[in-house]
Amino acid sequence: MNEVRQGKAITGGDVPDRFLITSLRVSIRQAERIDFITSFLMESGVRLLIQELRDPIERGVPVRILTGNYLNITQPSALYLLRKEFGNKIDLHFYNERNRSFHAKSYIFRMKDHREIYVGSSNISFSAMTSGIEWNYRFTDVLDAQSLQEYCDEFDDLFDHHSYAIDDEVLKEYSDHWHCPSVYLDIERTKAKTRSVRIAEEDTLISNWVQDTARPQPRGAQIEALYALEQSRAQGAQKALVQAATGIGKTYLAAFDSMKFHRVLFVAHRHEILKQAQQSFHKIRPADSYGFFDGDAKDTTQTMIFASVETLGNEKYLKSFDSTAFDYIVVDEFHHAVTKQYQKILAYFIPQFLLGLTATPERMDGRDIYELCDYNVPFELSLHDAINKNFLCPFHYYGIYDETDYSGLKFVRGHYEEKELNKIYIGNQHRSDLIYKYYKKYPARKVLGFCCSRKHAEDMAKEFTLRGIPSAAVYSGRGGPYAMNRKEALNALRIGKISVIFSVDMFSEGLDVPNVDMVMFLRPTESPIVFLQQLGRGLRKSEGKAYLTVLDFIGNYARAGQVRTWITGKNTETKTPEQAEEAIPDRCLVDFDMKLIDLFHEMEQKSMKVSDRIDGEVDRIREELHHIPTRMELFSNMDDEIYDFCRAHRQYDPFRRYIDYRFQRGWLSEAEKKILEAEPAKDFLEMISTTAMAKVYKMPILLCFYNNGHPRMEITDQQVLQSWKKFFHTGTNWQDIDPKLSYAEFQKMTDAQHLRKAKTMPIHFLLKSGKGFFVEKPNAALALREDLHPLINDPIFIQEWKDIIDYRTIDYYRRRYYKKKKR
Repeated sequence: MNEVRQGKAITGGDVPDRFLITSLRVSIRQAERIDFITSFLMESGVRLLIQELRDPIERGVPVRILTGNYLNITQPSALYLLRKEFGNKIDLHFYNERNRSFHAKSYIFRMKDHREIYVGSSNISFSAMTSGIEWNYRFTDVLDAQSLQEYCDEFDDLFDHHSYAIDDEVLKEYSDHWHCPSVYLDIERTKAKTRSVRIAEEDTLISNWVQDTARPQPRGAQIEALYALEQSRAQGAQKALVQAATGIGKTYLAAFDSMKFHRVLFVAHRHEILKQAQQSFHKIRPADSYGFFDGDAKDTTQTMIFASVETLGNEKYLKSFDSTAFDYIVVDEFHHAVTKQYQKILAYFIPQFLLGLTATPERMDGRDIYELCDYNVPFELSLHDAINKNFLCPFHYYGIYDETDYSGLKFVRGHYEEKELNKIYIGNQHRSDLIYKYYKKYPARKVLGFCCSRKHAEDMAKEFTLRGIPSAAVYSGRGGPYAMNRKEALNALRIGKISVIFSVDMFSEGLDVPNVDMVMFLRPTESPIVFLQQLGRGLRKSEGKAYLTVLDFIGNYARAGQVRTWITGKNTETKTPEQAEEAIPDRCLVDFDMKLIDLFHEMEQKSMKVSDRIDGEVDRIREELHHIPTRMELFSNMDDEIYDFCRAHRQYDPFRRYIDYRFQRGWLSEAEKKILEAEPAKDFLEMISTTAMAKVYKMPILLCFYNNGHPRMEITDQQVLQSWKKFFHTGTNWQDIDPKLSYAEFQKMTDAQHLRKAKTMPIHFLLKSGKGFFVEKPNAALALREDLHPLINDPIFIQEWKDIIDYRTIDYYRRRYYKKKKR
């Protein structure tokens, strides 16, 4: 005790006894009250303090931390780490005086019989608290009671009157707008060692102060994502989608998040992904048993099972496991989950929690992946934001005008035919010269070129090799003279044996070659998913790699102009030049040939009018499905841009009056006309299609009447209560009962409160605005008008009713999701 009461100079350097953390840990363990004030917090410093703070916080020691947010120096991950570990047990504030600088660095402790303070230069960062040259001085009120009291009084004033609390909403807003400060980038550029080596060294030093560091720890965006997932589960979610750009470690994230669950199933479509995932999970959960369920192995008893979708989705093998065998299921590359095999797996298993992982959340294979996770997306990190936050390297994008003429090619179901593309590419010397010219214009050592076919990849590898650039073609199936298998080609690229890999759909996912410094788009890019996947292949950070060069060879193919939106994530055409510039990620360059600007303008002038585009999109979906689509099928398959336009312009929206739309197109059968075009069926179905649903209250009432395909003419209080509670206890639907309601308060709601809410909200308004179809009846909570009785068992009427309910429910979830996203 005498030692801590004496003054002490702390200078950092190479001697651990002079590290600030060495002295702080002694004070933390003895403290009965802890106050920190630092101008910024960094994740590395917080990691040092977490273990030390855990015991006093569990003992009820009050902890207050006041920090700054000026110039974004404070890292969101540092704040999330504190929130994740301690929640509201730490009182965390941002200083809030913009007109005064904030550079205080002090650590104040109230002990049982005295107080002490550290004053100096150290913020909460790894370097400042360990071997960095930082001067701090510790003294107690035994040595200078007056000065220490003044510090304490000033802290109280700043904390109480010149700051605001960092709650979840404040923290999310700060994180959403956080860009990596230039000072971090300057420091990073001066480091001669790679980021991974620096992290390893940091972990080694931290392990001297923090217990249990043998396994990897969550970092950066992973910390925020883990916190969001925990919060989501605490609010009742059973499914979640994490959408994050390549490079943040989504597999490690899943492993960290699974720690509280016993048995885990990891599903993916490639063996390489399964193998890599198993290795990652083993580092996080070394005590578990591991097995594979794929073409080579059929392990079933281990706690960690890594399964290929091709094998597990086979009816022959699916029931090798009980439906409740797994507590936690991870589906990697979740945008593939719309396929039949994935659907079988998702429909069969009933886990406590399902986590979908993807870097590309848009629609894939004609389905909306968000609906598979109930539109619950607790964490998103776009490629744009990942670059701004310095998780990925920046890019220099060059849109190059390509004279190749696509106007005579068939564009079917959103794609050009491979054979037709081969005809205009193979042996096209002028195009090969153009590609080679721009390849030589920009310096690059390791390059990926994305081609349309095996023949195209072979042809490009041949052209470059003959020009003195050693190259290889990589694709599935039997190989040609320039072909290499995937593993062989990647190794040859890494060691410099070849300079370019020309591939066909082999490197969109699961690739990790950080030192790729150029990608070339050599075929029409037909979707944002493929565009972002291929761009992401080269965005991993690597020593000596300042940016990724992107060469995009663009001709007059369909959707060519949309690359401007895909590259920024925003529609730049509706923005001023200044706004369009802001839409480009930090430190990135986007440059289009002037001829391309003219081409894009010309293509926009020729685009069809809106009603024709909608009809064309509906026709496309009908052609793909080989039948007239339902509302749900339209929703699941329609292009997002067209769907958003439909919803924003009622006069063009086929969803509102889909019966009329099908009638006008001549798509109603005689049996359907007899039912759907006659009153009262048409008016009733139109009413439930268009009734206002700013809130979702009406949905459980409509579902109660529908009764799983066995419609009721009247519903009782008990039936209303059952449908109501089932709906709002699903996922996070409870949040829509009352925005002021907490999950704990919702769980305490009585049956009487639920029924009162149902009667005062949806039942009341359906009686008032249901066009007379909903009526009061003795001994019933609500009833349908009597003239609907002849229709109540008609299969055409029932199917139409169900389609409307399903569509309106999923449309509501979608609108709710995007509303939250815009906040």
